[in-house]
Amino acid sequence: MGLGCVLMQNGRVIAYTSRQLKPHERNYLTYDLELAAVIFALKIWRCYLYGVKFDIFSDHKSLKYLFTQKDLNLRQRRWVEYMEDYDFNLQYHPGKANVV
Repeated sequence: MGLGCVLMQNGRVIAYTSRQLKPHERNYLTYDLELAAVIFALKIWRCYLYGVKFDIFSDHKSLKYLFTQKDLNLRQRRWVEYMEDYDFNLQYHPGKANVV
């Protein structure tokens, strides 16, 4: 099991990256794994994403409400703080429709 991300421009895939989960990440809840994938993508493609508006699509519907939740654990708070540097929309995209 691992994390994977796709970078698209004008509806075309321009980059793909993935990595194995670290030992401590294997204990993460699904919600945190989805969030970890977003953070991973932001860190990998920071030079392309910083300062521009972009969309992030996830098949995990509850991530859409991340910024309105009041009870976040410390890891999630740290990640939300990191994401505040970027100008993006986090959108739900059903898994069945998420075909590359």
